[in-house]
Amino acid sequence: MPEIRHLPEAPTGRRPLPPGAGIDAHRHDTHQIVYACRGVLSVTTGTGIWVAPANRAIWVPAGTVHEHRAHGDTDLRLVGLTGNPLGLERPAVLVVRPLLRELIIAYTDPTGPSGGPSGGAPVGPSSGPAAGGREGDGGERERLLAVLLDQLSRAPEQALHLPAPRDSRLAAVCALLHRDPADNSTLDQLAARAGTSGRTLARLFRAELGMSFPQWRTQLRLHHALLLLADGVPVTAVAHRCGWASASAFIDVFRRAFGYTPGRAFTM
Repeated sequence: MPEIRHLPEAPTGRRPLPPGAGIDAHRHDTHQIVYACRGVLSVTTGTGIWVAPANRAIWVPAGTVHEHRAHGDTDLRLVGLTGNPLGLERPAVLVVRPLLRELIIAYTDPTGPSGGPSGGAPVGPSSGPAAGGREGDGGERERLLAVLLDQLSRAPEQALHLPAPRDSRLAAVCALLHRDPADNSTLDQLAARAGTSGRTLARLFRAELGMSFPQWRTQLRLHHALLLLADGVPVTAVAHRCGWASASAFIDVFRRAFGYTPGRAFTM
């Protein structure tokens, strides 16, 4: 992240992004909800990567330097907030239920009560009672935001985060598996390639990444699977390329993580 733009306010609005497009490194002094109602979005910070399909949103707290990347044809929705309804000072992935989805879409819709920017224009300053006012906003917009914030405060958090390792040995192993998530090497085998022991790596996974090695590998594989699915790769090929023994095994893990099958990921 070489150059970091600074925005006094997190923008609110709609921003369609083609596959592979992104928003470069920046930070803002207010909080933001980032939601792709179509496609898959990843947010990268200095501490890791968060990824969200269309039934998840990403919370970006004020002051966090971050980049956005679109995977597949992505309809990005941004909600800037001065208040912190979640009480979180770190990024997080949140479950977006149907009502919250429709509220975010309505609040960021340029033809709705917001009077916001058009889809092709840069998103403008955030607005609403919790996000700093905008001239012309009415009671309808305020009520919409109030319900959105209420639903947001109830949204469960989900672990779809790949933390960034600090230890060079752990970083080397993580890089190996990022390059080839289908690598089924044991922890001891990977440790030998990194010049350390399996016991040391197991300790580092828990100490630095907050999860066991199997948990981290599953997170990594789900992360890669979402990106491949967004690119239109068939489910069976995704399962193979991400290291699952069969398509049915992949579908089972995916359903338990997201609440729907991979085949429905981009038809919702």
